[in-house]
Amino acid sequence: MILSDRDIVKEIKSKNLTLKPFDQKNVQPASVDLHLDKDFLVFDTVHNFVIDVKKRAENLMNKVTISENEAFILQPKQFALGLILEETGVSDKLVGRLEGKSSLGRIGLIIHTTAGYLDPGNSLKMTLELFNAGPLPIKLYYKMPIAQMAFEYLSSPCERPYGSKGLNSKYHGSQEVEASKMCKNFKK
Repeated sequence: MILSDRDIVKEIKSKNLTLKPFDQKNVQPASVDLHLDKDFLVFDTVHNFVIDVKKRAENLMNKVTISENEAFILQPKQFALGLILEETGVSDKLVGRLEGKSSLGRIGLIIHTTAGYLDPGNSLKMTLELFNAGPLPIKLYYKMPIAQMAFEYLSSPCERPYGSKGLNSKYHGSQEVEASKMCKNFKK
């Protein structure tokens, strides 16, 4: 069951859901609007010609940081990792689902290609997997509304929240934009 605006506020007050910073004006009927942070990772295609998922993504991407007054320009068919400004967390009884904003989808911006799920027990700055599917470059600005998060109750609190021993929780508590850690799935 998806949480309504009143349940979102109730769960924030009971500390089962955290949003830092939190502003109640961002609460929508069944979601919370989230904003774009200033750090991005873009592929370095000058020095790399292939991605090997068994190897660390070291030097595969370059970090780009924008100021409050400049834009990050996402070219057509370009992929970049970005970051949500708000740290978002859920207790062992909730999950979060990151979704795009309709107004941005209408200009061809995809905000996550696969990983829009906030596991129970995790609190982090969500990573955006930005893709410009449109024919024109898109300017993205620091603190602009970029996504929305809906929250759902689990059928019962989970036994092993994200970050628990043995789960291989690669991004637990992440506060920065990070390249893929898929290579950790191949280590025994």
